Amino acid sequence: MKLSVCMPVYNEEATLEEIVRRVMEADAGLAKELIIVDDGSTDGTREVLEGLKKRYSEEDIKIFYQDPNQGKGAAVRRAFAQATGDILIIQDADLEYDPADYSKLLQPILEGKADVVYGSRFLGGPHRVLLFWHYVGNKFLTTLTNTLYNINLSDMETCYKALKKEVIRSFTLKQNRFGIEPELTAKVAKRGFRLYEVPISYSGRGYEEGKKITWRDGFRALWVLFKYRFRD
Repeated sequence: MKLSVCMPVYNEEATLEEIVRRVMEADAGLAKELIIVDDGSTDGTREVLEGLKKRYSEEDIKIFYQDPNQGKGAAVRRAFAQATGDILIIQDADLEYDPADYSKLLQPILEGKADVVYGSRFLGGPHRVLLFWHYVGNKFLTTLTNTLYNINLSDMETCYKALKKEVIRSFTLKQNRFGIEPELTAKVAKRGFRLYEVPISYSGRGYEEGKKITWRDGFRALWVLFKYRFRD
C-alpha cells in the first residue's frame, strides 16, 4: 500500500521547508509520496519549492502550481486528483499539525476498521493554548455537524483527515476555500463510510503568525453544512 500526503500551500515561506522535512522523515509504515499544490503564493514560497525540487526526486515529491490563488479547497482537489496512493492524508504547510501522528491516523484503516480517520485536537493530545473564540466557533460547527448528520465527531474542522482512495473517488468535491472541511465531512457521513477519530497533537498559531481562516469562513461552513444535508 502507498500513502499520498496532499499539501495545499499559500504563502508559507517561513514554514514550508521544515514541514516538508518532517513529512519526509515521518514513519508511516507505508511507501509515501508528497503532493504539493502551490495556490498562487506571492511571498518566497515558490523559490523554496524550486529548492526542494533539487533535493528530492519526483517520485518522492510532486509539485504543482495554480494561478491565481483559488483557495485551500481548490488546492486540495488538485492534490487529490494527482495522488496515486491507496490512502490520502491532508497536510497543511504550516507547523500546526505534526506528521509524527500519521501512524495513529493510519492504524484504524490498516486494521480494516475504518474508511476515514480524523485526527482530533480535542481528545486529549498535547496542544498549544490559544484563541478561545476560535475554539468556541469550532465546537459550534462540530455540534451542528453532529446534529445534521447524526454522527458524534469531536473536531469536524481538523486538517488531519485520512481517507481511502475509493472514498475520495466516490463523490465530487466543489468547495474552493475552507468549506472543503465541512463538505468532506458531509459527503462522508451521508454515504455511511466508517469514520474514526484519533487524538493528535496540535501547535496552533495566531493571526500574527500567519493563520488564515477567519469568521467569514465560519459562516461559509454553516452554509455548506446545510446545503449538503439536503442536496448532494
